[in-house]
Amino acid sequence: MRSVYTVRQVNAYIKNMFTQDFMLNRIYVRGEVSNCKYHTSGHIYFSLKDESGTIACVMFAGSRSGLSFRMQSGQTVIVLGSVSVYERDGKYQLYAKEILLDGAGLLYERFEALKRELEEMGMFAPEYKRPITAYVRRVGIVTAPTGAAVRDIMNIAGRRNPYVQLILYPALVQGEGAAASIVRGIRMLEEQQVDVIIAGRGGGSMEDLWAFNEEAVARAIFECRVPVISAVGHETDTLISDFVADLRAPTPSAAAELAVYEYAAFETRQKEYELRLKRQLLQKVREKRYSLERLAMRLKAAHPRQKLNDRRQYAADLETRLRGQMERRLDKSRHKLAIYIEKMNGLSPLKKLNQGYAYVEDQAGRTFRSVSQAQTGNRLRIYVSDGTVEARVEAAKAREDLSGSAEI
Repeated sequence: MRSVYTVRQVNAYIKNMFTQDFMLNRIYVRGEVSNCKYHTSGHIYFSLKDESGTIACVMFAGSRSGLSFRMQSGQTVIVLGSVSVYERDGKYQLYAKEILLDGAGLLYERFEALKRELEEMGMFAPEYKRPITAYVRRVGIVTAPTGAAVRDIMNIAGRRNPYVQLILYPALVQGEGAAASIVRGIRMLEEQQVDVIIAGRGGGSMEDLWAFNEEAVARAIFECRVPVISAVGHETDTLISDFVADLRAPTPSAAAELAVYEYAAFETRQKEYELRLKRQLLQKVREKRYSLERLAMRLKAAHPRQKLNDRRQYAADLETRLRGQMERRLDKSRHKLAIYIEKMNGLSPLKKLNQGYAYVEDQAGRTFRSVSQAQTGNRLRIYVSDGTVEARVEAAKAREDLSGSAEI
């Protein structure tokens, strides 16, 4: 506990060690460019990788004069620079002063040209990508029979699902004749009617992986009726076969993970589905039983006896209402009739006759109203309360206070 250092002190000490190392102050490093990013500040951040490792690199904007081409991922370059520690993160990286395109750059140019050509032909279009069968039974593998790739695929597939059948086509994956061998393997496995084909190999340089950049291999993958998974190299390797395949896996192990479903998880899902199905069936039975009980209650309510009782009660209610309405109508009619009787009594001739008045008709049966109708000798009929009287006009005289008429 006597000597306790801060993180900054430790990083500064390590950086000083790098600075004092003559070789690290001026070093040439060959590798394949990956994760290349041109920052808005003008700095270029990238990584150099080979089959065994990766180193982070940066070329600051002030050193861009040492770069005569535009870097892209996949190029093989030689970088001149110094290795030092970035104290803030405690990580070492290569600070590039000059970058030269290595001989593998020619391969990269061929790669880019073929990529553009096939892309223009539509071979990378997503609408041509076939989905990988969820539950495969037979998996075809096109790779070297003794490489690490086939062992990784077998181990992963056996662990995930021992019931899946693996069919290996031992292909050349590097050197002369590799492309033709891969094409034969894809076509042979297609004839075997496998569910999916894994075509790939382990990592290596661009020259080692070049067979998967050949146009013949790309066309065989595109024309294959069986879905193809491209699994070449490491996660940072990108080849033509990755673009044209139905699915790209970063490694052969990942391809096995994508192609072979996990049987234990499948069994677990099946049990979950079984439990859900049972719960749903029980729920349905409960719902149907409840529905049946409701229907039974409705049937009981709809029984003819119940209907008849309801109708009787309804008829009794109607009878009561009808009687009430009839009585009200009768009372109202009686009242009106009494009023009409009183009115008729007031207008009745008999009543007038009983009061001492008489009703007079001429011999033609017309009501005798005025002295102007009277002519001497005319016969008249006079109605009184207890009979009629026959009379004859002897004389007629109008009232002087009304018309001033003289005696007729």
